[in-house]
Amino acid sequence: MAALKDLRKRIDSVKATQKITSAMKMVAASKLRRAQEAAESARPYADRMARMVGSLARSATGENAPALLRGTGRDRAHLIVVATSDRGLCGAFNSSIVRAARARIDALEREGREVELLIVGRKGRDQLRRGHGDRILETIEEVGGRRGVAFADASAIADNLARRFAAGEFDICTLLYNRFRSAVAQVVTPIQLIPLPRETVPEDGASQDDNDNSGAIHEFEPDEEAILADLLPRNMAVQIFRALLENAASEQGARMMAMDNATRNAGDMIGRLTLTYNRSRQAAITRELIEIVSGAEAL
Repeated sequence: MAALKDLRKRIDSVKATQKITSAMKMVAASKLRRAQEAAESARPYADRMARMVGSLARSATGENAPALLRGTGRDRAHLIVVATSDRGLCGAFNSSIVRAARARIDALEREGREVELLIVGRKGRDQLRRGHGDRILETIEEVGGRRGVAFADASAIADNLARRFAAGEFDICTLLYNRFRSAVAQVVTPIQLIPLPRETVPEDGASQDDNDNSGAIHEFEPDEEAILADLLPRNMAVQIFRALLENAASEQGARMMAMDNATRNAGDMIGRLTLTYNRSRQAAITRELIEIVSGAEAL
């Protein structure tokens, strides 16, 4: 009977786990709706900002161009910003970003580049510090939190990167994050933040509108360099904000699917354990009946 008692305890334990995963799935589904709306609402503004800054960047050349556009002129030191989450239980959301970061690090090392990391989220730090702990400059935690992602979070990260670039800590900065497509599909996406590529194209690959008047002659007041000096830091914060929103939606989508799979797996395990319990119980009853009959016949 000890085996039957253990099976009952295990069934009860799996049922309790199933209740938790089911509740987490519903919570993630609720958060996903809001996070998806926020990410999709930010895309048009971020795309238009990137196009406008890219258009100005193509006309700003020479030594008067802002440093965030001009860069250092070198390609030696690279900083990779790896945007992950602070929480787990979200399937392959974090591991896919970390895997892409490791692949980029290996590729840059083969080319003789120096690579350093700035991690957003504890899960990225926990996975990367095992093999690349000496490259991690800083870990930024609790981005968003319960209140959700705010532009102030992205602005703080952008200011951090601008200070490090001004101090000469790196030549090129690239951000890695998960772009949200659906609850079952997230795409690891790299974007170069510093220096800003002069041919800036929106991530969705959309072409400019026909009424953009891109061939028209414009006069700027003040000049392009002065406008870019103000817009480039703001654009970097906007692109980081967009990436954080995309990450938040991707995280909730991945968590919803992971909890849905866990709930169904728990149901399958409960079915198998219940079947094993019933068979063991029937075998125990049959054995007891045989012992009773055998004892009666012996008398």
